[in-house]
Amino acid sequence: MRNYYTGQHQFYCGVDLHAKTMYLCIVNQADEIVLHREIPTNADRFLRELAPYRDDVVVCVECTFTWYWVADLCAAEGMPFVLGHALAMTAMQVGKTKNDRIDSRDIAKLLRAGMIPMAYVYPKAMRGTRDLLRRRMQCVRRRAELLTHIQQTNAQYNLPPIGKSLKYKRNRDGVAERFEDGSVRTTVEIDLALIEAYDARIHAIERHILTSAKAHNATTLHLLRTIPGIGKILSLVILYEIHDIRRFPTAQKFCSYSRLIRPVKESAGKRVGVGNGKMGNAYLKWAFSEAVVLFLRETREAAPYIQRLERKYGKAKAKGILAHRLGRTVYYLLKHQQVFDLKKFVNQ
Repeated sequence: MRNYYTGQHQFYCGVDLHAKTMYLCIVNQADEIVLHREIPTNADRFLRELAPYRDDVVVCVECTFTWYWVADLCAAEGMPFVLGHALAMTAMQVGKTKNDRIDSRDIAKLLRAGMIPMAYVYPKAMRGTRDLLRRRMQCVRRRAELLTHIQQTNAQYNLPPIGKSLKYKRNRDGVAERFEDGSVRTTVEIDLALIEAYDARIHAIERHILTSAKAHNATTLHLLRTIPGIGKILSLVILYEIHDIRRFPTAQKFCSYSRLIRPVKESAGKRVGVGNGKMGNAYLKWAFSEAVVLFLRETREAAPYIQRLERKYGKAKAKGILAHRLGRTVYYLLKHQQVFDLKKFVNQ
């Protein structure tokens, strides 16, 4: 069940926000539109438009990439702010015609009616570090693409296998010289130069994030690392994507947000399909998927447990079940501030 904003105010401001313009619609408690205007995306202009209603106004913005500055501005000015869940709001805004003017009006009226499905307003203090951690993931994937491209180029020309892992710098010496064609050699040299540049930036990012994480929540970081398979990077991802475990009232809510359950659609007692599996946090889904593989690699005691699951459900589903259990374990571990108990985990 979604959370809806039900606060009572004298004025309700719906904002259809874009990078260069924003459309404002303010309605009062009688559902009368008192302001409906497009303005430049400018903080001073925005505050001037809201000035006559500042005594009791709430601002709502759809969760798109531009919402950060509005949330921070409202917090600094002491105005209530609501972040609307983009996908859920799209399902509620139905009409033949759609434009910025209509969207801002719909947001304001849904806000007044207590029908705005809320998304989580991630706090400013940790938001930048979380986004930097996500950027690191993009860098790692691009670095992996470059490593793969070198191996593919080697196979294209039917050269002997390189035989060494190119992710280590010491193994890259002489790789470009394997190719006789000057253009191909230049291509590989570009790949190697980019990999080296990515290595430097990724290491710098990791040092910065680790320092920030210890300042933000060293206790949570320590608790997460007591779980076998969850090391430096996975603990950072889980820490920053969750922020505060108390925002999830139940373990099932947390697992749903982490995409660890398979949503089912039913009608008249019959299954008619699955729900939107892409809702939730893709980064937590990735983290727990990686944690399962590493957990099984580092924990011999878990072998009988996973073997029982594989015999009953198959390998793929067994790993999904284990990921779900790890998600529930992380929830209760952080909620009760307890270290991981391996014996209890494998014997349940």
